Amino acid sequence: MGLFNVAFLTGEYPPMQGGIADHTAYLAQHLRPLNIQPTIVISRRWQTVKPTCHASVQPTFYFVPNWGGRCWLYLSHYLKTYRPDILHIQYQAAAFNLAGWVNWLPWYLKKRGFPTRLVTTFHDLRIPYIFPKAGRFRWASMLALARYSDGVICTNREDLHTLTQNLPNLTGRHIPLGSNIELQPFSEVDRARWRQKYGLTESTLLLAYFGFLNESKGGEELIESLAWLRQQGVDARLLLIGGDVGHADPNNAIYAQRVQSLIDQAHLREVVYSTGYISLSEVSANLQAADVVVLPYRDGVSFRRTTLIAALQHGCPIVTTYPTNPALSPEIRNGENMLLAPPRQVEPLAKAILHLAQDPVLRQSLSHGAKVLGKLFDWSAIARDTANLYLSPPP
Repeated sequence: MGLFNVAFLTGEYPPMQGGIADHTAYLAQHLRPLNIQPTIVISRRWQTVKPTCHASVQPTFYFVPNWGGRCWLYLSHYLKTYRPDILHIQYQAAAFNLAGWVNWLPWYLKKRGFPTRLVTTFHDLRIPYIFPKAGRFRWASMLALARYSDGVICTNREDLHTLTQNLPNLTGRHIPLGSNIELQPFSEVDRARWRQKYGLTESTLLLAYFGFLNESKGGEELIESLAWLRQQGVDARLLLIGGDVGHADPNNAIYAQRVQSLIDQAHLREVVYSTGYISLSEVSANLQAADVVVLPYRDGVSFRRTTLIAALQHGCPIVTTYPTNPALSPEIRNGENMLLAPPRQVEPLAKAILHLAQDPVLRQSLSHGAKVLGKLFDWSAIARDTANLYLSPPP
């Protein structure tokens, strides 16, 4: 097979901070050995972000001014000029400024007779804002993106189930996400030294939360659980790993401020540590230094969360919330590879953390179960399954 050209249409790419950015970069990297040449099609906002590092192999870039109506014209020009084999849309509404123009792009290109095959990865099913009182048109825009794409990828079975329930003729594929946080060698001595940076002893219970703070991730329940544990006499501390807002969703900053205010109201400032945006190796070290990773998702645990996948691959004992539809996540086993609590409920979450803190045998068992589950999210397999979709005959 000759060189296969794929253009990734994305709202984020490193050094921008966000899960879509990391996913697109890693996918492009792992597709190269499969003879697939990536191009990144992105808005000019990418050029305004301060670089943090330089990848050894940078893809080719093509820029559009923004994600408004004119993006159709720029993208049409790109496709006519460069003729990629695939235009692969990495879709998340916030990454495209909550506008709806990208949602209707496949419809527009089909109407104009463009031969380029269109593949869309739905990173979630959050609907775009579009305009005030758009109402049902917002969900119709999501369905249009799926209906007019030649290939549809969902990162979790819940989203694929939702789309196929609404579009019975849709042939979608479930291809999971991977993690960009590689496990770094970390001895017990390293762990002790790392914990000393925060003034911790071996008896201190260090909780960790990894990822941006937003409404769906239960930041308030996290802080209230910490307060509950300390009221019970537990020397519990909390480590917030990574940046707290990212580049995509401005609502993250509003919610993060609410969480920070709650920390002050509960008088927990001295026992909550924030790393800010740090290197991938430092993220790995912090995950391994923690006793328990707490991810209290309000919409239930889901494999669309790359921070969850990173914690699994690091073998972290995890406390999180019950999935919305357990039948669609059979790999999640309460007490075997993570400990589950009801969403939006502080005391059950805190008691699950306390139970894990008091049972080192269970922590060790969950750590092993997490590592086993984490092996399902291998980048080589993800790239291979994606390449197979590119090369499969049109439906």
